Amino acid sequence: MKTTVLIHCPDQSGIISNVTGFIHSKGGNIVYLDQHVDKEADVFFMRLESEFEEDMLQLEEFKKEFIAKLANPYNLEWSLHLDNILPRMAIFVSKYNHCLYDLLSRFNSGELRADIPFIISNHQELGYIARQFDIPFYHIPVPKGSKIEVEKKQLQLLKEHKVDFIVLARYMQIVSGALINEYPNRIINIHHSFLPAFVGAKPYHAAFERGVKIIGATSHYVTEELDAGPIIEQDVTTVSHSHTIKDFIAKGRDLEKIVLSRAVNLHVQRKTMVYNNKTVIFS
Repeated sequence: MKTTVLIHCPDQSGIISNVTGFIHSKGGNIVYLDQHVDKEADVFFMRLESEFEEDMLQLEEFKKEFIAKLANPYNLEWSLHLDNILPRMAIFVSKYNHCLYDLLSRFNSGELRADIPFIISNHQELGYIARQFDIPFYHIPVPKGSKIEVEKKQLQLLKEHKVDFIVLARYMQIVSGALINEYPNRIINIHHSFLPAFVGAKPYHAAFERGVKIIGATSHYVTEELDAGPIIEQDVTTVSHSHTIKDFIAKGRDLEKIVLSRAVNLHVQRKTMVYNNKTVIFS
């Protein structure tokens, strides 16, 4: 059985040796370890993968001793994840299909190791895609003034299906604090520009008017401050005076789906840690 442990705490001596020693004492074989120290904040981060024989890992005993011997003395914030338990991912989408198709294709091929219990949309247009991949599709429209009731329905579905995190695959609605508070640092959005720049309804048009030489896409965790959450992944591509607005949009959509899939995979693989509205991304 493979496990992943994520840790952050005030930086201090002895953390790595004590954690690895504890894993070894429990019969674990460490197959990956990466760590980072934020010198300005004086905070230590670590990601550690271990392998155990199936009958050697007594999970509840492991957690209890880890807390007593490590978490409490070192003031650790930590989490333990089992590789054989796939995270459950809900997808929210509106009318654009490129990110949805990309995620579902990666899921279908086994590249994206998650369960997808359902897709939610405020429009009906993309229901056929959900049917193609045999995934339940819920159409929940968002009439003006109905945000509270809509999110109650969404939360009910999320809890019923024990969803671990949400992906906004070009979901063209602002998510309110009620949903964000239930899923802190567990709602992933894709933004159609290289943040922070050219915000608004037509970023590619604005970029075109400015004669930019690169365009980009940004995937980030959602916070109540719009498009200002911790950034997970970004990428850019070059453009020139010879490209039209249609070219900008096509190139941008290619970037959006690639950047979003990278961000989702980083989250699924437990390679992201959030601290002070920033992310530590492990390799």
